[in-house]
Amino acid sequence: MKNIKIYILSLLLLGSFSACDEKLDQFPTDAFASGTFWTSESNALIALTGMYRGNIEFGTQVVPSDWWTYCGIVFLEFATDNAYDRRGDNSTYNRLTDGTLLPNNNVVDGYWSGSYRRIAIANDFLENIDLVSMPQEKIDRMKAEARFIRATQYFYLSQFWGDVPLVTSTLTPDEANNVEKSDKSVVVDFVDTELKAAIEALPRFSSLGAPEIGRASKQAAMAFLGRLYLSEERFDEASATYKQIIDYGDNELASDYGSLFTPQNENSSENIFSSQFVSGLAPNALPQHAFPAASSGWHIVNPLGSLAEAYGFDDGSDFSYDDPKFIQEDMGANRDQRFRDTFIWNESTFQGKRYVCHPDSSQSVDQLTYSKQATRTGFGLRKFFDESFSGNLRTDYGGNIPIIRYAEVLLSYLEAELEAGNAITQELLDQSINLVRGRASVALPPITETDPSSLRELLRRERRIELAFEGTRLWDIFRWNIGGEVLTGDFWGAPFPESERYPTTSIKLDSKSRWYVTSKNFRPGQDEKWPIPESETNINPKLAD
Repeated sequence: MKNIKIYILSLLLLGSFSACDEKLDQFPTDAFASGTFWTSESNALIALTGMYRGNIEFGTQVVPSDWWTYCGIVFLEFATDNAYDRRGDNSTYNRLTDGTLLPNNNVVDGYWSGSYRRIAIANDFLENIDLVSMPQEKIDRMKAEARFIRATQYFYLSQFWGDVPLVTSTLTPDEANNVEKSDKSVVVDFVDTELKAAIEALPRFSSLGAPEIGRASKQAAMAFLGRLYLSEERFDEASATYKQIIDYGDNELASDYGSLFTPQNENSSENIFSSQFVSGLAPNALPQHAFPAASSGWHIVNPLGSLAEAYGFDDGSDFSYDDPKFIQEDMGANRDQRFRDTFIWNESTFQGKRYVCHPDSSQSVDQLTYSKQATRTGFGLRKFFDESFSGNLRTDYGGNIPIIRYAEVLLSYLEAELEAGNAITQELLDQSINLVRGRASVALPPITETDPSSLRELLRRERRIELAFEGTRLWDIFRWNIGGEVLTGDFWGAPFPESERYPTTSIKLDSKSRWYVTSKNFRPGQDEKWPIPESETNINPKLAD
């Protein structure tokens, strides 16, 4: 069987044939329900691939069409203390957490619509796959994949909205316009049941051969189930679920952190489940949005100083601007290797070019200002990019983006054990957080802290660093109930203490000469729950809060 990435190619190429083009134009509604489609295994695979693609739009996006687009994963960090959207404070990502979130927010609408499109595709698939004449074991596996994908969407809906419509069959337009919300507890129970059923029928990760890269495994479903248990504070169940993934032994950490996010090593067993992209035909256009201006990018993604300062030094000590190990002229010197693999900074190199963003460098296209199409923080993004890439930034990059990594499993396992009140031993630390910190390219000293309160702080910081820009930070903030702490007040970028322009150009001044970026006013108790899109409640008032 072709792998999902390659089959996306086939799916797109089919558009040149009129009969198949009609199927794709009508997808995912009436075409797949007709007796003319569900007649062959190859058509079933087209439907399966369409389910994996969901509402992903290839090419550049302004707002997310799906949780698993680069836009849906990386740009969600704009709503956190990790990153800033160059498009400014009025960016609808920024408005998710700055105290101005409204039901007409188009980011909220994009995620909502993307989830229900995937759900509709999965429902249609499950209602029709038994019509296909092919081996039962293949049907059972595809059903499990459909149930997995549908459950992941209800996971997201339960986490960000709470009470939502629980739709498990294809609806008529009239039925769709009159659905009612189910309590969050009902949705959570559904996700729990569906993921467990999927786990039973899905193959283990180690059983996925090269032709099946991109398809779901037991471990992918277990990892989402672990996420569900963490958020619901069912910590013993979360621990047992993550421990099963670990005990399988199918996954391991890659030795090199940086290359894990590039085509060179994207199929590492550390990447349990990833969004699949194909150069030219199903491209990842993140380079266009995130590359610096000197590399013809739009520099939309701007890491905040708050994140940069979370990375310690390479001897394991905490970061401080007053520490002699910090070198202003090379902010990456002596730092955690993951800082160097994630950021670009003034006078660093990117794609073999010198990156100049100093606020006094008026001749540089990447000068730090409030007006140029360049950085707003003094930092840029290196993570996810093969720096040898030289193709079209919108259409030629094919690098995948991870959704679930084994590093998350290890850190979540420790969190579950910690929050369950279980004894924290050095053996447990060495089997979890210290494996993540000790990967060959990072090589940080092991954690020995066993006091629960102190360890919680260390673990949360490690998670933030390790998973930066992978779309989990906002969920972590919500479930930890720390939005009122970390999403209020002023946010700063990189320091430029010798800058002549800083005192008269930065909107606010800082004792460390850090560039002022923005301010947030997160509303605890309100902004953790997104409003159902206005476009939905206008049609169906039953969905209004």
